[in-house]
Amino acid sequence: MAFAHLHLHTEYSLLDGACRIKKLYSVKLPALIKELGMDACAITDHGVLYGVVDFYTACQDAGVHPVIGCEMYLCPNMDEKVYANREYSHLILLCENNTGYQNLMYLCSEAFTRGFYYKPRIDYKLLREHSEGLICLTACLSGDLPKLLLDGRIAEAEKYTREMAALFGPDHFYIEIMDHGISEEKRLLPRIIDMSERTGVPLVVTNDCHYMRREDAETQEVLMCIQTGKTLDDENRMRMDTDQLYVKSEDEMLALFPGHADAVQRAHDIAMRCNVTFDFNTVHLPHFPVPEGETSDTLLRKLVEEGFAKRYAADDPVARERLEYEIGVITQMGYVDYFLIVWDFVKFAKDAGIMVGPGRGSGAGSLAAYAMGITDTDPIKYDLIFERCLNPERISMPDFDIDFCIERRQEVIDYVTRKYGADHVCQIITFGSMAARLAVRDVGRALDMSYAEVDRIAKLIPNALGMTLTKALELSVELKSLYDSDPMVKKLIDLSLKLEGLPRHASTHAAGVVICAQPTVEYVPLQRNEDAITTQFTKDTVEELGLLKMDFLGLRNLTVIKDTLDFIRQQGKEVPDLERMENDDPAIFKMISEGDTDGVFQLESNGMRQFMMQLQPDCFEDIIAG
Repeated sequence: MAFAHLHLHTEYSLLDGACRIKKLYSVKLPALIKELGMDACAITDHGVLYGVVDFYTACQDAGVHPVIGCEMYLCPNMDEKVYANREYSHLILLCENNTGYQNLMYLCSEAFTRGFYYKPRIDYKLLREHSEGLICLTACLSGDLPKLLLDGRIAEAEKYTREMAALFGPDHFYIEIMDHGISEEKRLLPRIIDMSERTGVPLVVTNDCHYMRREDAETQEVLMCIQTGKTLDDENRMRMDTDQLYVKSEDEMLALFPGHADAVQRAHDIAMRCNVTFDFNTVHLPHFPVPEGETSDTLLRKLVEEGFAKRYAADDPVARERLEYEIGVITQMGYVDYFLIVWDFVKFAKDAGIMVGPGRGSGAGSLAAYAMGITDTDPIKYDLIFERCLNPERISMPDFDIDFCIERRQEVIDYVTRKYGADHVCQIITFGSMAARLAVRDVGRALDMSYAEVDRIAKLIPNALGMTLTKALELSVELKSLYDSDPMVKKLIDLSLKLEGLPRHASTHAAGVVICAQPTVEYVPLQRNEDAITTQFTKDTVEELGLLKMDFLGLRNLTVIKDTLDFIRQQGKEVPDLERMENDDPAIFKMISEGDTDGVFQLESNGMRQFMMQLQPDCFEDIIAG
């Protein structure tokens, strides 16, 4: 016998799931699966694919077979958005293969970008059009089949079951049976079994996993309170009414359904049929449109030679040798289009009068980028290493962090969107997580503790980068004393420890933009965050998948410089050429050494101010070394 969980919510079912792919203090989900003697597991977060790549790699590392899926929200018509029709049902979709994954990405993207109304929704019409490669399960009590059966609408339930079996095809539609000790499930079970016998659609045993172990049930209740803004004492809050939504062993599942060993085994059989692979070795660069008669290689050479003639003496052997080497590596590694794309939008910004920074990131070590005007820092003068940008021995994307005037940054993104197509360009998601202090405040509200008490405890957690509750208990004597002596504080901290680090909400990354060769939805699932279309994957995952991620950074310091130059012009005075200014004015280093660095990018924090006052730099190289 064997069993696999096919209905499971990770931390990416935000404020609802707590099966950890990444864990601060204890076992991760794949390790727990192995500990329980199982060799496969699915991820089926609510309406999203946020965690599928992390889940896939974590499972691969642990020797667990990963099953990629999603618990979708279904409605009669996803284009209707009126309060009276905001009801939805659940349905589990599992990817049998990469075709199924492509379809699931499309469905999840459409659910957000077109069907979102309270939840990301699809309808059966769209599902019919994108069902290939997917295996469907009927879901929990919130599924359409369970709802019909509980209402006693047997004929409709049978019609629904037969239609779904026809939609997905033989061996691709299954009826879930669950038992979490909930009364409705007890009433439903004989009707579900009868429906399977009537229609010949097989049963499959699942457990609706929301947390790792049984003792985590209270943590889940707290999580739901945080999501809904309720307290544990609120009689009207959403509650699970069971402590059985944990990752159970095969023996536990067999004990729940002693007469359905075949349906327990079927869960494992389905899991092993599901084989999605992610490609982490291919770079998917868009092609830069070149003028007629040119190729990408010839255009790069032309631009580099023109810039080189302006930046260096024609007979400079060191610069020439370095340039030829760089062009060879850029061409050999297939990054010609990458450099042209960056050159193009930097040129647009400069031509449009948008302030652009000198360039940061590993790309600042490229002489070719300097010659093209992408960066404005001479890599030979400052002994910057090209191999940090591109290295034939290590396949990784170059990194150009380009700063733009914060007030006009969006113009550059709009330009890129127009050039490559709105369906080829989008911004990138980011997640806010429950850091130590925030976890304590959130849990405190759920426990209905007074604001003053929770605030006092939260402020005992040292305000330092990377601070965790475990570290805080070691560092703060007062916090540890309260934890040991006050049962309520202990409960607050213990619950917070279980929730610390969980993703809390999604938003749009401040700078990241992805540009794709094909429509973005062919590579990553999408969603809408307010007015922006973003990926459902973070910037690190986007880069892992070989996509071109650019950082369009909005920098207020550049806006201040622009306003200053405009003021100088208004006074009828000559405006300095910033690109030709030398970094050797003693007055500047005196100002920095005195800590007078308000408005000086990267030197204005208290820490850097103190450091510069101790360092007493008298040349630019001192600051670089510091």
